[in-house]
Amino acid sequence: MSWIDRLYDPQFIGSVLAGLAVFATVITLAVPLLAKDRLAGRLKAVADQRDILRKRQMEELLKKGNLRGQQIDFMKRLVDQLKLANLLETPGIRDKLNAAGYRGQGPVYAFLFFRFAMPFVLLAMAAVYLFMLSNHHLPFLSKIAIVVGTGALGFYVPDVYVKNVAQKRTESIMRGFPDALDLLLICVESGMSIEAAFGRVASEIGGQSVELAEELSLLTAELSYLPDRRQAYDNLAKRCGHPGVKAVCTALNQAEKYGTPLATALRVMALENRELRMQAAEQKAASLPAKLTVPMILFFLPPLFVVILGPAIMKIMKM
Repeated sequence: MSWIDRLYDPQFIGSVLAGLAVFATVITLAVPLLAKDRLAGRLKAVADQRDILRKRQMEELLKKGNLRGQQIDFMKRLVDQLKLANLLETPGIRDKLNAAGYRGQGPVYAFLFFRFAMPFVLLAMAAVYLFMLSNHHLPFLSKIAIVVGTGALGFYVPDVYVKNVAQKRTESIMRGFPDALDLLLICVESGMSIEAAFGRVASEIGGQSVELAEELSLLTAELSYLPDRRQAYDNLAKRCGHPGVKAVCTALNQAEKYGTPLATALRVMALENRELRMQAAEQKAASLPAKLTVPMILFFLPPLFVVILGPAIMKIMKM
C-alpha cells in the first residue's frame, strides 16, 4: 500500500486523530502543572523589601548610617571602577526603575552597566553587518555614519526597555485598582485598620494583578515601619505614576490629616477610577476602526477578491 492510499485508509485516519487527541489531552493537563506561580515570587520580593525597610528604620534610629550594598559582582565592580554612576546616572532613574518593579541597588548597577555596554555592542554588530556581511555598495563614510548612529542609539535602549516595562506594569495595576478600592472600602467599613485592610486586599487581588498585590504589600510594610503614613502614600503614588493612584493617595493623606471619613473618600475614588477605566476602554474601542483599515486592505480584501472573482476568471479562461 502506497502512502497516498494510506491517507484514505479509515484505520490510519482514526489512528492519527486518536494520537492528536491524546497529545492535546496531555498538553492540557501538563500546562497548568508547569505554570509558574508569579504571585509567590512577587510576594517573596515584597517580603525581602519589608526586611530592607525594617533594617533601614532600625539603622536610622541607631544612627548607624545607610544599608549596606548588595554583594559585589562584575557589574558593580565595573561601574565603581569606571565611576559610571557620576557619568551615566540621570535624575529620576531610580524612580523609573521603581515604577518598573526593579528595586534596590542591584537594578541600578545593572542599568548603568547596560547603558555603558549597549552602545559598544550595537556598534560592533552594525560594523560586522555593514563591512563583512552586507552586499550593499554604500560609501565608506555612509557606513561609518550608520555604525556611529547605531552605537549612539544603544545608549537609549535601556531607557526604552525600562519605560516599556513600567508602562505594562502600570496598565496591569490600573486594571485591578478599582476592584481593589472596592475591597478596601469593604474592609474599612467592617472595622479593620488601614494596615490590615491593605494587607487583606493585597492577598485577595493577587489573582487579578500580581503587580498591584506587590505594591499594596509594599505599602503595608511602609505603613508599619515608616514614621509618617503620608510618606508611604506618596511613595505608592510615585511608584505607580498614574493620576488615579495619585488622587487616591491624596485623598488618603487628607483623611489622615483632617480626620475626614475614610470610607466616603474611598467610595468616591473607587467610582472615579472605574470611570477612568471605562473611558480608557472606550478610547481603545474608538481607535479600533482606524487601526484595522490597513490590515483589512492588505490581508482581507485580496483573499475576498480571489474567492469571489476566482471561479468567474477560471470559467472565462476555460471558454
